[in-house]
Amino acid sequence: MSRGRPRKVADLIQREIADLLRHDVRDPRVGMVTLTSVDVAPDLSHAKVYFTILDKEKQGETAKALQRAAGFLRAQLSHRMSMYTTPELRFVYDESVERGDRISQLIDSVVPPKR
Repeated sequence: MSRGRPRKVADLIQREIADLLRHDVRDPRVGMVTLTSVDVAPDLSHAKVYFTILDKEKQGETAKALQRAAGFLRAQLSHRMSMYTTPELRFVYDESVERGDRISQLIDSVVPPKR
């Protein structure tokens, strides 16, 4: 199987889940979620959906709410996408944004400001 198809499926899943979260998921714990990326297995059976939120303290309850909504989201994806099977969804908090901010702050603290 080509590596292009899983990438295209991942992009489509990301767009569709973002739309579903914005319009159809009513759980208040989900709130302002940003989907950063989706990784789909080569056989299209599983998808890891990476997300971030503004309020870091609510990370755990947001992850639980998203995982609870995974069945609903998968069912909605199956209606929106014309595929033989719809990947099983797993939501993972994306720490790369925080890591990037921390590295940037460390660099700023070491490098003297330009005049």
